[in-house]
Order: sequence, then structure tokens, then C-alpha cells
Amino acid sequence: MRTVIYPGSFDPVTNGHLDIIERALKLFDQVIIAVAENPKKTPLFTVEERLHMLREATAGFSHVKVTNYSGLTVDFAKVHGACALIRGLRALSDFEAEFQMALINRHMEPDIATVFLMPHDRYTHLNSSIIREIARLGRDVTDFVPPIVINYLREKYNHE
Repeated sequence: MRTVIYPGSFDPVTNGHLDIIERALKLFDQVIIAVAENPKKTPLFTVEERLHMLREATAGFSHVKVTNYSGLTVDFAKVHGACALIRGLRALSDFEAEFQMALINRHMEPDIATVFLMPHDRYTHLNSSIIREIARLGRDVTDFVPPIVINYLREKYNHE
């Protein structure tokens, strides 16, 4: 079974993330969505909230597992028998940091590849930070995130 890890903070999950997951499922037998616990970041949503949103948003996908982890992504991947990591590239600006991380990961675990996937062009402008800011300011993000995320954002920002 070819397993791939899709790591990230998913704070919150966007339609762009879901598009990458759908693309990954065409290439791999199983996708493990790995919510990173990074003590250097202060996310809007707790790990439990992010896991719940992802599980709800991916409920219609078969062969998807959602979990969390801390530590090095390649270590997590190795423990789960993954052959690759998925990283989404929205624009050229994403490439430099992702390329550097892919090279370091390959140095640490040569048997785990990094596969870059581009989302559909309608999602290339999306990232979780932009979604949080638009929602914080009370604007509609329905076109950008799964329905479960709308409810969480409204609750966080006390919007009706």
C-alpha cells in the first residue's frame, strides 16, 4: 500500500487543501492528513478543533486518515510507512521554502520522497491566514472553506 503524508497546520482547512487531498488520492492508496503541533505557532483553532474540521471535511473520501503529530515530519512518515510527503504549491513564492524543506527531509530520510501538487487555479490565492483575516473582519468565506469551517469561524469571531 502506497501511503502519503499530507502535513500542515490546517488552521483552518480550506477548499485548496481538499483539492490537494483529492489529487493525492489519485496517486496514492492512502493519504494521512497530519496536523502539526508546532509550539512556535499560536493557531486560532486547537488541535482537536482542527482534527474535527478535517475529519468532517474529508468524511466523503475513502482511504483518508486524519491525525496529529509533533516532531519531525519525516520521522512521523517513517513510523507510518509512508513513501512520500505531499506539499501544495500555490505560487512560485511557496517553492523556495518547500524546496529547501524537501532537500533536508531527503537528506534525513532518502526513501521518503516529496511530491509537490498544485491546487486548481481557483484555489491558488487561498491560504489559511487570509481566510482567518477575512472571517475576522466579518466577510463571507463560504466559497473558500468547507461548511464545517464556517461554523467554527463564526464561533471564534462571534459573528452571526
